This record gives sequence, structure tokens and C-alpha cells, in this order.
Amino acid sequence: MSAGRRRLHLNAFLMEAGHHEAAWRLPHSNPRADFDLRHWIELAQLAESAKFDSLFLADGPALIGTGEFRPPGQLEPLTLLTALSQATSRIGLIATVSSTYNEPYNLARRLASVDHVSGGRAGWNIVTSAGADEAANFGLDDRPGHAERYARADEFLKVAKALWDSWESEAVVADKAAGRYADPARLHGLGHEGRYFKVAGPLNVERPPQGYPLLVQAGSSEDGKDFAARHAEAIFTAHTTYERAAGFYADIKARTRAAGRDPDGVIVLPGIVPYIGSTEEEARALARRFDELRVPQYGLRQLAAVFETEPSAFALDQLLPESILARPKLEGSQSRSDLIIDLAVREQLTVRQIISRLGGGRGHFEFVGTPEQVADTIIAWFEGGAADGFNIMAPALPSGLAAFVEHVLPILRGKGLFREEYEGTTLREHYGLPVPANQFRG
Repeated sequence: MSAGRRRLHLNAFLMEAGHHEAAWRLPHSNPRADFDLRHWIELAQLAESAKFDSLFLADGPALIGTGEFRPPGQLEPLTLLTALSQATSRIGLIATVSSTYNEPYNLARRLASVDHVSGGRAGWNIVTSAGADEAANFGLDDRPGHAERYARADEFLKVAKALWDSWESEAVVADKAAGRYADPARLHGLGHEGRYFKVAGPLNVERPPQGYPLLVQAGSSEDGKDFAARHAEAIFTAHTTYERAAGFYADIKARTRAAGRDPDGVIVLPGIVPYIGSTEEEARALARRFDELRVPQYGLRQLAAVFETEPSAFALDQLLPESILARPKLEGSQSRSDLIIDLAVREQLTVRQIISRLGGGRGHFEFVGTPEQVADTIIAWFEGGAADGFNIMAPALPSGLAAFVEHVLPILRGKGLFREEYEGTTLREHYGLPVPANQFRG
């Protein structure tokens, strides 16, 4: 790869038996993959063997659905990342953790610990937890309002960064002869008193190898994009068309510049769900096989949850009702609901067709084609100003990820767009991002 050429970044977004809601029903799938550590280790090692920048575990502190039609649970992601860190040596390790239902000190400590035990490979996908069911698990009658969740997240991150900086790199002297372990002048209290938090500090874990874990954000609302412009170093996002992706990309880069940050320091990674076949017909047959295994009741419940209504509000073989098309203000994922409405209106889809389209990627870009067509699409988005890389969301795991690694990656490497070997050891190095300066060093 020539010096100075943009690098294509690839993140393996891992989800139990696969991203398609019916993946667990395939004959070769492990229906208990969600709690099978060996399954996760094999996926992590596969992604690392392919030299992916990172892997990602999504999470939410509530049951997924009712459990009737799809595996509803998941291992706590930082615990799982710690295990995966010992089964891998180079790939980045990113997990979703909510800022709404955690406290800065405990979470900063856990994330710093993962960065230490992994040798500098941790990343935090910061979410503000949109679900009312999640709020109910923390003693709340309803989730906090959208704007309040982001205001809390903003203060949360300010405190977390200060805690990670609270040990200067020279704090530990370990002078055995003098009996002096650390220099107290290089350990910094915070004395933080804000709207949401009161934190004394310092942290009881020294500064992480990366300074602090890579900061990832996935919200596409106005509040979410402003938050990302101020804080995010990588952004996971969902778009169904190149035009939408390119518009988001330009917007987030402009907001980042307006926030006084380098736009090149924010890596934008839309999701792609690739159905790969040696021919177009083979790829279409694979996609049909997944679709035939869907249970419409599950898709209907998930759609209703997005729009914060009941399944009875929809008729399967009719268009979205006017009450939904009016885009009522939601406290949950407004950006995801807008994406679904735009898709439905643009293609005049019935509710049945909508839930079919959402079955594989929940609104992420699904692509059906040959390895060459998948690679060409990735390159077009990357070179056309719609992405810095992609979240690879295999519809079935491990088979879909293995197909991408075996058939698509060689094409991308042949174009000189993706690494042959790791050149660094930390997640920040993979993404070409520096260790942040310590705010207490002046």
C-alpha cells in the first residue's frame, strides 16, 4: 500500500448465530451460540486471521423481545471481551456499554482494565439506551428524555476522560531502594461536581495503554451527531443507500470540523449485510433461504417497538399507517424510525415487505451478489465519500464471515485497499489515531 493512501477499515460486528433474525434456524447454525464461549473465540480468531481492525459486540441491559422467536439474551460484553483478549493478540475489541445506566467511576475502571489486559485494544461504543424496558430494569417508570440522556452522556464522558488521565504516565516510579512506589504529585483528583455526577477521583487503575479506549458512537439523531462531533473517534451508522450514507458522511465531517476537531480523526463505518454467492442467482437463493425462515410475528413486534406502539397498529399487507408516516416524536431511536419510513416510502413497501427488509440488518445496508459485486460496492462507497470502512455484519456466523474473508477480502487486497498484516499492536494504531494527550500535563 502506497504511503499516504487512505486505508479501508473493517470491523467484524459479531452477533451470536448471525445478524439475520432467523440465522439460528439454519441447519448448520449453533442455536446456543449466544452463551458458547468457544463460538465467540472462533469468530474472534477468524476476524483476527483476516487482519480486521476490530470486532464489535452490541449490547443492551434488557431481554431482546420475548424470547419466543429469537435468542433473547447475551453475555455481558466487557466480560466477554476480557476472555477474547486472551484468545487473540492484535485485533481491536469494542463493546457497547450504556452511559445511562452506569456511573463514570465504575465504568472508567472496567474499560481501563480491559485496555490493560488486552494490551491496548479496547474500544467503547457509547450508547444512551433508548428502550423503556431497559429503564424498567433500573427502577425507572420510563427512560429519561432524549436530550437529557445525551446531556448526561456528555458529562459522563468528560468525567471518564478525566479519570483515565488522573494517572500521569510517569506516576509510577517503583523505586525499590527508596521504598517509593508512586509520585503523588502525578496522581490527580477531579473534585468534579456537575449536574449529574459528583466524583472525587483519581481512578484506582493507572492510565490505559491507549490513553483511553477508542471512543465509538452509533447515534444518528441531531443530538447523536453533535455528540459524535465532540467526542467520537469512530462512528457506527446505518444507511440503506449510497446517497444517504454520503450525506451523513459529509454532515458528520463538517460537524467535527466545526467542533474544532480534525475530521480525518473520526472514522465513519456504515454497516453492510452481505449475502455472497458465486453467482447472482446463488446469492439471491441464499437471501431467500433466510427470508423463508423468518417468523413474521417477530418482525412485527420489533417494528412496533421502534415506533413505540403496538403490533396491532400495523396491517401486514398494507402500507405504513398515516400516524407513523407523520413521524411522531419518539424518545427512543428517532434516526432508525426515520430510516425505516424513508425506505418504506421510497420503495412503496407494505409492512410485510418492510419487516422482510429489516430481518437481516435492522435497517443496515443489505447487499446480495457475487464477491466481485460486494467488493465493488464497498470500494464505491469508500472512494466516493460515503465511508471510511465498513461494519461487516454477516447474516450467519461463522459461515457468512468466512465467506467474506475467503472471497471478498482478496479482491480488496488486490486493489491495495486493505492490509496484508497488522502494522501496529493497539486499536488506535489500526485506525491510525494517536494516543490522546493527558489533560493534567498542561
